Formats: sequence, C-alpha cells, structure tokens
Amino acid sequence: MSSETKPAAGPYADIAPALNDYTRQVLFGQVWERAALPKRDRSLVTVAALVALYRVNELPFHLKFALQNGVTKEELIELITHLAFYAGWPCANTAIEIARKVFAESL
Repeated sequence: MSSETKPAAGPYADIAPALNDYTRQVLFGQVWERAALPKRDRSLVTVAALVALYRVNELPFHLKFALQNGVTKEELIELITHLAFYAGWPCANTAIEIARKVFAESL
C-alpha cells in the first residue's frame, strides 16, 4: 500500500480523465494561480461571465468559490444586480435564485 495521498478525483474523472486533468492542472492549477490578478478578482470576473452567458451549471460552484476567495454575498448580489442592465433581466433573475440556494447552503 502506498503512503502517497491520491488527489481527490474531479467531476470528470470517471468519464473524461483528460478533461479532468486539464481542469485541475491547467485551469485551476495554472490559470487561477497566476499572480497578475488576485483570486478574489478572478472570482468576480468569472461569476460575471457566467451570469452574463447564462451558464447555470457552473454558477453554483463559482459562487461558492467566490465566497471562499473573499467575495462577500453583498458584492455578489450587487454584481448580479448590475448585470441585469447589461446581460438582461432573465440572466439576473436566474442568477439571484441560484445565489439564494448557494447562500442558504453556506450558512
């Protein structure tokens, strides 16, 4: 038995191991770790893009991740409210409902 700890499997490991590796090593390993933009700011940019593009599958994870990266609930709600005028009311409406569920889970 090996004494090495295996990294936790990602969401794609069972069906798409290469995508899983790229996600972990490149996206979250290299891109998110670049020093030119703090993780907090990366979270704000990412949540804004996901709201504007109506990417509801990824939004819950990134709202939670944003909270971990120091973005407040109030800032996330303000971001969504602001985007209602740029990305559209339906995008903001859906994002608010997702945020409500994420915030309730994080209590």
